[in-house]
Amino acid sequence: MDEPFLTTDRPTVSGSGAPPLTASSPRAPALARVSALPWLLFLVVTVIAAWLAWRQFRPADIGDPLATSLIAFEKQDKLTVFSAQLAPVVSSDDARLFGLVKSKQVAVIPARVDYTIALDQVGRDRMKWDAANKTLSVRLPPLTVSRPNLDEARAQYLREGVWITRDAQDKLTRDNTRLAEQIAVEQAGNPVLMNLARGAAKEAIRQNLAIPLQVAGYGEVKVVVLFDGEPNPG
Repeated sequence: MDEPFLTTDRPTVSGSGAPPLTASSPRAPALARVSALPWLLFLVVTVIAAWLAWRQFRPADIGDPLATSLIAFEKQDKLTVFSAQLAPVVSSDDARLFGLVKSKQVAVIPARVDYTIALDQVGRDRMKWDAANKTLSVRLPPLTVSRPNLDEARAQYLREGVWITRDAQDKLTRDNTRLAEQIAVEQAGNPVLMNLARGAAKEAIRQNLAIPLQVAGYGEVKVVVLFDGEPNPG
């Protein structure tokens, strides 16, 4: 009777002479650490790269709201907030040859007047930030009214006189121009026009300040604009 084929539990020997590695082998943890090392290095490099990218492209610190507001003004010395088109009606008289030759000229000369705010005068001392209510208060200096810009090319003239010399006509025109400028200045200071200009100035300043603050991360803010001499609301 043939003997049964016997097998043994002895591990086979590899060609190198080293025993195979098993879970109970003392070399298994070391090999596991070696295998995990590339992944750890990759993770570290990834974290460092992400941190550098965040540092490079992270949103800037919100910082000081007053400084943010002043930056909105720093590139503008003045801001034109309103323009008025005027049409002064003036007249001048001229007499020559001992009063024997008289002439008169009536003129309608269109004029434009600009109302501006001197932004270079609006400093930190004219601003106040209420963090609790997210409200920025700004006090503006008085409006500046420009010198009238007369459009004599579109002027209309009506002359009276039997004989108007060239010298007389030139004098009448110069006199009417001077008078038209004076009247335009008076008209520009009319309370109705001044109130319209102040309202336009407040709205322009609100827009110039609210948008940069929103972009800087303050969200919806309230901008209260007043002129010197105006009482605080409430």
